[in-house]
Amino acid sequence: MKLLKPDIDHIPAYVDALNRGWSPDNLRPEASREELSMIAQDAGSFVANLDDPYAKAGPVTLPDGSQVPRLPSIRRWIWDNELCGHIGLRWQPGTEELPPTCSGHIGYAVVPWRQGEGLATTALMAILPEAITIGLRHVDVTTSPENPASVRVIEKAGGVLVKSYTAEKALGGHETLLFRIALPAGSGVLEDHR
Repeated sequence: MKLLKPDIDHIPAYVDALNRGWSPDNLRPEASREELSMIAQDAGSFVANLDDPYAKAGPVTLPDGSQVPRLPSIRRWIWDNELCGHIGLRWQPGTEELPPTCSGHIGYAVVPWRQGEGLATTALMAILPEAITIGLRHVDVTTSPENPASVRVIEKAGGVLVKSYTAEKALGGHETLLFRIALPAGSGVLEDHR
């Protein structure tokens, strides 16, 4: 398994996964249709906006349909002989804190036909050096208490349960578990990349 920076050469595999019913957004199944539409309009821009450390791609649509400013972020495709999903890292310059409308520093989704192979755990551990590089001292990762597979993924990567809470209404208002993964001190500085 490796993490790939999204590129136009691998977009057919991404489109295939979307067409097979996978959604890259665990809270918004309609994201697959929206992304297919964006790819059809301009695949190059779509791919370029997936790796957005300067938060230039415009607002983010939340599960309730509202929009919030985008945070600096990067997305990597989980690749193991085919597209197996994606993992993203987002941050707020100068702090580990996140706005209440952001459910964690890291989010991931594995295609259904490759779940249960340990890919999410491997991807989560593989993206942690990126978080260290930008200067984060820890990352927060959230999941539903009704998703024991995701809980195991986070715990295997060193996540420790911090709290259980009810997510913001804009994020669906559901019960959420917040895990924290401590990171060793890195050379990065939490800076504004804009």
